[in-house]
Amino acid sequence: MSRKLRLTLKTISYGTVHVAVATTVAYALTGNFTAALGIGLIEPAIQTGIFALHEMLWEGKANAAKAASHSCLMPSEA
Repeated sequence: MSRKLRLTLKTISYGTVHVAVATTVAYALTGNFTAALGIGLIEPAIQTGIFALHEMLWEGKANAAKAASHSCLMPSEA
């Protein structure tokens, strides 16, 4: 199985489980299936967007740290 296909399937699986858990917890708290389904669909979508932003910030920091550690110039030479 290719890495890209594995990542796609894993993401779909995680998303499905996340919606199920969020809906179940919301139903347990509200007792209302319609409200629980709404929360169960909205919360994972928002969290996915926040996660993407989180990953971009982490990658940016990691790339900046890597670039700084590979600098050929000493601070006094800059």
